Amino acid sequence: MSIRVVLVDDHHIMRKGLKSLLEKNSDISVVGEAGNGREALGRIRKTDSDAVIMDVSMPDMNGIEATRQIKDEFPCIKVIALSMHSDKLFVEGMLKAGVSGYLLKDCLVEDLANAIYTVIKGEIYLSPKIAATVVKTYLHQLANNNDCEQAILTPRERETLQLIAEGRDTKQIASRLHVSTKTVETHRRKIMEKLDLHSIAELTKYAIREGLTEL
Repeated sequence: MSIRVVLVDDHHIMRKGLKSLLEKNSDISVVGEAGNGREALGRIRKTDSDAVIMDVSMPDMNGIEATRQIKDEFPCIKVIALSMHSDKLFVEGMLKAGVSGYLLKDCLVEDLANAIYTVIKGEIYLSPKIAATVVKTYLHQLANNNDCEQAILTPRERETLQLIAEGRDTKQIASRLHVSTKTVETHRRKIMEKLDLHSIAELTKYAIREGLTEL
């Protein structure tokens, strides 16, 4: 039986290359593609899939938030992070969100295929280049119960914060999230209150620091 995979990356050429390479394995089939986390959720809702290959840093909705929402809605789907980032911030964010694997984009295609086979069996797959750092950092975090500040925000507030940091105005955010401008203003006010931040510039710096978006 073929393993059905959805590819999520904001670079079209990256997705096409991955699809071509992965489908050389007769038991792996790419059943969907998406350019950001929000598109990925839409594809997954319409596609019977087993695993998702997820980029971490993407516009509109990043891989961390997309993974959280995928795992909430489809807990049986396995998510594998495939990123150029080995920073502990991104790795921790994806692990907390529920990924079953994390590889760097300089890995061999055989490594990615092995990761897919591994997570489908219910196991964890980490790129050798980051495994030691991941384990050390994650265990230290657990020992100190150092919960990320970001956890105090709701999923919708995190989405709003990313869009604010990316320069979207209230009307654009409302349209993107399918809510009223008043609701967006309420989200922004609550975010500022919870984080004790008082300007768009401060919110943007926080979002970048916490890995919600990039410069």
